[in-house]
Amino acid sequence: MPGHFIFSADSHVREPNDLFRDGLPASLRQHAIHAVREGETLITRTDEEVIFKMRLNVVDLEGVKRVGLHDLNGRILDMEKDGIDAEICFPSLGLWAYAIKHIDAEYATAQVYNDWNNGFFAGHLDRFVRCAILPIRDLRHTVEELKRVARLGFTAAMLPSVTPTGVPRYNDPAWDPVFREAGALGVVIVMHTGTGLETVIHERGPGAAVVNYTRQMNDGIDAVTYLVSGGVLDRNPQCQVAIIECGASWLGALAERMDEVYHAHAAFVQPKLSVKPSEVIRRQIKASFQHDRACIAARAVTGHEALMWASDYPHAEGTFPHSREIVASLFDGIEISEKEKADILGGNAARLFRLPRPEFQ
Repeated sequence: MPGHFIFSADSHVREPNDLFRDGLPASLRQHAIHAVREGETLITRTDEEVIFKMRLNVVDLEGVKRVGLHDLNGRILDMEKDGIDAEICFPSLGLWAYAIKHIDAEYATAQVYNDWNNGFFAGHLDRFVRCAILPIRDLRHTVEELKRVARLGFTAAMLPSVTPTGVPRYNDPAWDPVFREAGALGVVIVMHTGTGLETVIHERGPGAAVVNYTRQMNDGIDAVTYLVSGGVLDRNPQCQVAIIECGASWLGALAERMDEVYHAHAAFVQPKLSVKPSEVIRRQIKASFQHDRACIAARAVTGHEALMWASDYPHAEGTFPHSREIVASLFDGIEISEKEKADILGGNAARLFRLPRPEFQ
């Protein structure tokens, strides 16, 4: 949209395929995540197990190359072509780090990725927000790595949207030290859809493609429900949480539903919160969205500050190379101020992640 600063709150970078095999010590190398191609299938795996299989798109229907998946200069060209001024970048292989069950290997994997990420985007921090991976198999490691990446200047760090088997759920007080430290350090906790799950393929029958992708919003719904209901966010009010690639139009409905239940079933509610669930959500939860304009219409519930537009570059379901047109039509028929538009399209994310540009300081 002409005149507005556009920040994509969801994009991905592809790490070198041998990053973890080269970076992990020899004693842990069997746990290194890498990808292999078998025919038209891309398999993400370690030496010991297959993590995920994905059928490759043999033909790009639009014939549009995404030159910035691996190459930073190419990425900047794609951003300029698509009208994106800045973005936060999430991993590709690293999204599956939470499938690693070995405690030391998981910790080392996070450190290898974070050090690579730190170097890859160095010199371009006015365009790119670095997001670290946090280990979770030992929550002491989580806090240690959170402190380390904060010293490197990271303003965002990823936890899984779904906690794997053997890891406390997000209503457990065991998470308090992590969220307390993140709040104190000013590091935003980011939860990207699909992370922590054993598979993102829940359905293979009729409608599977729509079912599986639509269900991704449930990752965000469940994470917020647990964090708010269990009191973790209420006890750690400085901590900000960003839910990524789950859409955002459910956020207002969830806030109202939680308030209704919290009041109607007050006799059974434990722990008691200091404020209504909707107030915790409004204070501490942010969400990215691409197309779902209902979140804009419902901003009276969540506050427009909770909403961050995103392109999901370079994924096929993302908006590249049509982001300019999509952004231009987002607010059609919605009564909204120019300031709110500017905040949703870029200002909210730029301030949340402390993008080092003078207009957002």
